[in-house]
Amino acid sequence: MDAVIKKLDDRVSGREANDDVRRPSRAEAEAAVRTLICWAGDNPGREGLRETPQRVVKAYEEFFAGYGQDPRQHLTKTFSEVEGYDDMIVVRDIDIESHCEHHMLPIVGMAHVAYLPAGRVVGLSKLARVVEIYARRLQTQESMTAQIADAIEAALEPRGVAVMIDAAHQCMTTRGVNKKDSYTVTTQLRGAFLEDERLERRFFELVRGNA
Repeated sequence: MDAVIKKLDDRVSGREANDDVRRPSRAEAEAAVRTLICWAGDNPGREGLRETPQRVVKAYEEFFAGYGQDPRQHLTKTFSEVEGYDDMIVVRDIDIESHCEHHMLPIVGMAHVAYLPAGRVVGLSKLARVVEIYARRLQTQESMTAQIADAIEAALEPRGVAVMIDAAHQCMTTRGVNKKDSYTVTTQLRGAFLEDERLERRFFELVRGNA
């Protein structure tokens, strides 16, 4: 059982994928960018590209800042004084900017998160922060959707969790099949949202703005 709990903890925190990989130095990362510029057919020494490796590495620090953060830390402070409120809490239209782990191209869209409290609620901004942490990693949209649900379920132990992500993938819109108007929708329903069709329906109505 301890091994199962540790596996869940690692899945929620995102530690499992990189334990045995040495992180390159900044100089090595910049050299890798110069190699890619050369491979693309350009000269990394020309004026317009001379500082590009430093800029790319700095941008990657922002794009993938989620690896250095534990989403559970943002869900530890909860509140119980909610005057008996026990209905659905929904935070919708959370901007997402992530990167596909297959092509390292942007995933851009919206996340919608809901939960049914079981005596404890969390600050609304913390739900958006959890989404942001997982988005700032190399991801598949399917994994990101499940990870967000896992983190909320593990930390708050609510009666139900619902997560929906609606996003465009540049690996589809700017290359490959080049379907510029395609969007991918993924969902995770847990607990009462999975068991009660009325709750599921209300969640999707609220997300669509049909409340």
